[in-house]
Amino acid sequence: MHEFAAVLEPVETPSPERRDELGYRLRQQSLLGEFGRTAMQTRDLREILQRATELCATGLQAAFAKVLEYEPDGKRLMVRAGVGWAPGTIDAVSVAADIGSPAGYAYRTGVPVISNHLEADTRFRTPRLLAAYGIRRAINVLIEKGGEGKAFFGVLEVDSADPGQFDQDDANFLAGFAGLLGIAIERQQADARLQEALKHQALLTREMSHRVKNSLTSVVGLLRVQARSAQSEDVRNALQDASLRVSTIAEVHDHLWRSSHIGYVELADFMTELCKKLRGSTGKHTLHCHADPMLLGADHAVPLGLLINELVTNAVKYAYPEGCGDIEVSAREMNGHLHVEVSDHGTGLPEGFDIDQPRASLGFKVVTGMVRQLQGHLTLSNNQTGTRFLLDLPILSHESSSA
Repeated sequence: MHEFAAVLEPVETPSPERRDELGYRLRQQSLLGEFGRTAMQTRDLREILQRATELCATGLQAAFAKVLEYEPDGKRLMVRAGVGWAPGTIDAVSVAADIGSPAGYAYRTGVPVISNHLEADTRFRTPRLLAAYGIRRAINVLIEKGGEGKAFFGVLEVDSADPGQFDQDDANFLAGFAGLLGIAIERQQADARLQEALKHQALLTREMSHRVKNSLTSVVGLLRVQARSAQSEDVRNALQDASLRVSTIAEVHDHLWRSSHIGYVELADFMTELCKKLRGSTGKHTLHCHADPMLLGADHAVPLGLLINELVTNAVKYAYPEGCGDIEVSAREMNGHLHVEVSDHGTGLPEGFDIDQPRASLGFKVVTGMVRQLQGHLTLSNNQTGTRFLLDLPILSHESSSA
């Protein structure tokens, strides 16, 4: 640990008219509290650094202040924020980081430096930046980032061209600011690392979904080739049904890797693309599709896609045995639930049909399984003017789940 004993010249007794000491110190404490709130509420590091220099200059009744960041490559301390300096100083002007300069000494040793007579101080050379502004006195403290592994960011400095005295209490005040700055800087850098990690994770997730989609598309192609070469019509139909199911899952992954929200698909776009693919299997039937815009998680999109696929396929096969007709698909969000309806105007299901009976087809077994997985409720309306399946699914959208 660095010692925290300021290197300073013998302090002259301040004149009585210099300031009201109690009010001066209370004002400094108030500024520290104000900055603490700002540092915790603001996410912009530049804004935090700039505000620190403004409040430090106010607290020490000085016209100049700056934050210097250490640059290892050039062994310099670069001005990153400041008040009192000419435009073009920030990010362009630097001072040496060796112990021959006041800021460099504070950075290298961790000891606050107070120099009340820069022009006569034989311990340090006066940096050209300070000389150009006629700076007579300066106070420098180390900015030490938080965390278990201590690291140093740079130096917080306040300068004045007026005669007067900085003292140990002023150094303590500035060190308080430097401590808060260090915590804020560490938080900002941790946030930046987290954002980079999230971006990398998002990239990996999208890449995984893209590869899964490509792999499933290959499986779909193989199933269709086998279906075309199958000798049995039952086998051919089973392979075609299987290819549609796999294609539906591939469609979900296609939307996942394209989505701007990781792990979610846009329901309206997904339903539009799904229905477009299903139209290719409906023959002369007309498929109408509508869905409300909402973001749906992948764990809901896959079973929902399979549900729609099975119900549309069933309507194509059995609703209009002697011709063609309309099949309607809709998905609407209502009070935190998703209402999905698949209906036709055909002959209806056989009398006494029970979707929960073991004799139900594989397609209906898939439907009931997906409904259970989604913890939803399926209502079946069946008569001579058609069949209507209504799915009530307790699915929250992305916006609702993030609230």
